[in-house]
Formats: sequence, structure tokens, C-alpha cells
Amino acid sequence: MKPEEIKKLDAYFKRMFGPSFAVRARPRKDDSCEVYRNDEFVGVVYLDDEDGDRSFNFSMAILDVDLDA
Repeated sequence: MKPEEIKKLDAYFKRMFGPSFAVRARPRKDDSCEVYRNDEFVGVVYLDDEDGDRSFNFSMAILDVDLDA
């Protein structure tokens, strides 16, 4: 992902979910970036660039042990 796209996604996550969210580049990956909340990893945003239509897909895994907290 381009740095300006990551910057826009960071602003979007902050606006939608609050200032504790941050979007960061992934090492050695150019098709995705990582999402953090208070320095805790919460998910990945993948870039879908099919046929020139760009979209972003957010994927977040939730462990069953976290549901009991």
C-alpha cells in the first residue's frame, strides 16, 4: 500500500473508532497494513485492486478466550 493510502486509512479508523486506533505499514508487504488499538494488534486491512476498482477489506480474528473477558 502507498503511504498516502495508509495515512487515509489511519484517519478513517480514528474518525470511526476513536483516536486509540492506528494503521501501520506491514514489513515486506505492499498489499496490506496492520491495525492497532493502544499498541495492541487487532487486525489487517487488505487492498483489493481488481479491474481498477480499489477497495479495502478489514479482517479481525477474535479468539474464544477473549470473549470471556
